[in-house]
Amino acid sequence: MKEESRLVEKTVTKELPESIRGEVVFDNVQFEYPSRPGETTLKNLSFTISPQKMTAVVGDSGAGKSTIIKLIMRMYDVKEGAVYIDGHDVRDVSLGSLHNRISIVPQTPDLFNASVKENIAYGVDREVSMDEIIAAAKLANCYDFIMKFSNKFDTIVGNRGTQLSVGQKQRLAIARAAIRKPQVLLLDEATSALDAENEALVSTALEKLMIGRTTIVVAHRLCTIQNADEVICMKDGAVIESGRYAELIEKKGGFFKLVQKQMTAGE
Repeated sequence: MKEESRLVEKTVTKELPESIRGEVVFDNVQFEYPSRPGETTLKNLSFTISPQKMTAVVGDSGAGKSTIIKLIMRMYDVKEGAVYIDGHDVRDVSLGSLHNRISIVPQTPDLFNASVKENIAYGVDREVSMDEIIAAAKLANCYDFIMKFSNKFDTIVGNRGTQLSVGQKQRLAIARAAIRKPQVLLLDEATSALDAENEALVSTALEKLMIGRTTIVVAHRLCTIQNADEVICMKDGAVIESGRYAELIEKKGGFFKLVQKQMTAGE
């Protein structure tokens, strides 16, 4: 709690409009982590993510996939180039207004030793009604298991959610994302730690949450992104291919090799 962010906001910033389309543009982005100076993570990276579509970002470990998510949220600033949302450089808008337009569902969500309803409403900067919490829980396929708890929405989930299964924690994280009504949704390997049954439940919840939103999926299991509107395939901090899943398979390039490698590893 004492640690201060190295990120410095401008003295005068503008608010990102409440209603945005959700177009995300990386324009000639160069980036290196402050802890690893001289080691370039993203190299002249340029691409456009279409608004209200599902875009999957794939690649080997270390390709720069999760770094893209961090830069969209402006957890770091780029070294060169710029990241834009609806034409606004993320460095020019207030962090509060930027984060209020974005929700993230990570691979391992952070839950707190508080009630189910408090965990769902966490991070919303306004009063949240019980009706909203219930609606978010239903959308995220977690209403039924919550109602089986003796204290229902008042059930304490334990430190880091120890009283819940992995699948239950992930669905609560989806409910937390849903209640914020984001225009941009970030899914950072949101199903990679789940078994087949839980993956199906979580995937169904995510599909409902994606409707009408710009969704950026960092995917480990490539079979889960077949319905993506576009796939961006990365290697060593650069885009090597982009297109629809079937098109990239047909090209038999870098993405095809990734899929082959994963299929072989699963046999």
